[in-house]
Amino acid sequence: MTAETVCAVVGGGPAGAVLALLLARKGVRVTLLEAHEDFDRDFRGDTLHPSVLEILDELGLAERLHQLPHSKIHTGTIITDEGPTVLADFRSLGTRFPYIMMIPQKDFLAFIVEEAKRFPSFDLKMGARVEGLIEEGGAVRGVSYEDVAGEHELRATLTVGADGRGSRVRHLGAFEQLKTSPPMDVLWFRIPRLPGDPEGGVAYFRQGVGLVMLNRGSQWQVAHLILKGGFRDVRAAGVEVLRERLKAAAPEYAERFDVLHEWKQVSMLSVESSRVLRWHRPGLLLIGDAAHVMSPVGGVGINYAVQDAVVAANVVAEPLRQGTLDEERLREVQRQREWPTRLIQALQTRIQKRVIAAALDPRRKFQVPLALRLLLRVPGLRTLPARVIGLGFKRVHVR
Repeated sequence: MTAETVCAVVGGGPAGAVLALLLARKGVRVTLLEAHEDFDRDFRGDTLHPSVLEILDELGLAERLHQLPHSKIHTGTIITDEGPTVLADFRSLGTRFPYIMMIPQKDFLAFIVEEAKRFPSFDLKMGARVEGLIEEGGAVRGVSYEDVAGEHELRATLTVGADGRGSRVRHLGAFEQLKTSPPMDVLWFRIPRLPGDPEGGVAYFRQGVGLVMLNRGSQWQVAHLILKGGFRDVRAAGVEVLRERLKAAAPEYAERFDVLHEWKQVSMLSVESSRVLRWHRPGLLLIGDAAHVMSPVGGVGINYAVQDAVVAANVVAEPLRQGTLDEERLREVQRQREWPTRLIQALQTRIQKRVIAAALDPRRKFQVPLALRLLLRVPGLRTLPARVIGLGFKRVHVR
């Protein structure tokens, strides 16, 4: 079975869903293909930074989004043996949204898709697994995919790969990736959060153990940082040893860690950082994690993906409407988004190598780097960490 659209967006994550919404609002026929039957994935990124909330506000959606259950993180604090240090205070930013919004990604995606359904030019296909690219005359002209009804072809003027870090479209398009080697992996789990607990995000670096705790209302979402490739040894030692390590790093929450009884409560994220050298081919564009896999440092992945979607819609919507899209427009998307991406990835790499690697070394007593402590004391510079995390290196706006 063959169908036609103007833009086929592969991947129903933040980048794909927001791009599909923006194009539909501009009257471009767009089909969003999501490989799963729903949006419910445990331990996906649940943070919406001020940059994304500003974009949603420009679309008139921020107020309604805030009506959904969520929590807010106003500060980011690191705790070592020397005590707490506030690294980022988002209340210092000149924005209507001086906080990070914590909302389950499944709720955010459902919200965006429901908004997109209001526009007749939008079509959604769940459970649609892309199997190949349709190529004619040296250009991509759509995708072939499978669902419960069988095999299909979807022909399109533009195909956008927004299908995440393991992108099938990136693989099918034979895009060249440049990878780095982060020194860590992350174990995700949840523990109870009680009244009186801190409101913001808290990171503990003690005795070679790294924990990042994010407020999710009645729960803490916890990221336990471990050395790259170390999960096999952690698992072999047993969940009891893991609990004791966590208690030593954050004794204030010792009893909470007792909820961890078995490994199925823990999800392991293999941390990687990479970017493709060229984000486009004729008729094909990559955005979000398909174009640049982000480290979890700073939790900025969703925000850069959404910014990619906004820029892509700004650049390609009118050419798609007029039937004049060429590869120069796709090149322009990369031109606008590549340098902010490379800057944040370089910063993440530096933090991983200079800070996190040192914090996870049990032979050393970890201290917040002197340069960072000095920066936080300078009035004109102390807001820089909050600005980089919350707003990014370049703010984008819906055209």
